[in-house]
Amino acid sequence: PEIIYSWVFNEFPSFVAEDSRRFISQETGNLYISKVQTSDVGSYICLVKNTVTNARVLSPPTPLTLRNDGVMGEYEPKIEVHFPYTVTAARGTTVRMECFALGK
Repeated sequence: PEIIYSWVFNEFPSFVAEDSRRFISQETGNLYISKVQTSDVGSYICLVKNTVTNARVLSPPTPLTLRNDGVMGEYEPKIEVHFPYTVTAARGTTVRMECFALGK
């Protein structure tokens, strides 16, 4: 079945909008936020929808807080994705491959 992932920020129906800092992987359902800001602090709930049956499931809330000490540590850039060995696609279909890098 076709699954669509979305995220609610703080309370329904305030959905997270994808932009240059926020991305929702439709492969894994993960929400990625780069350069976290004070305005990102709050509660996040994942919403999964089956487009065939219209069934919806909500995750428990996940709070996002900021560290007060400002220390996150320095680490080298790395790719934070586990790629499949091969990707198979039918001719004429759309293929989406996602890659995320972390670090300084």
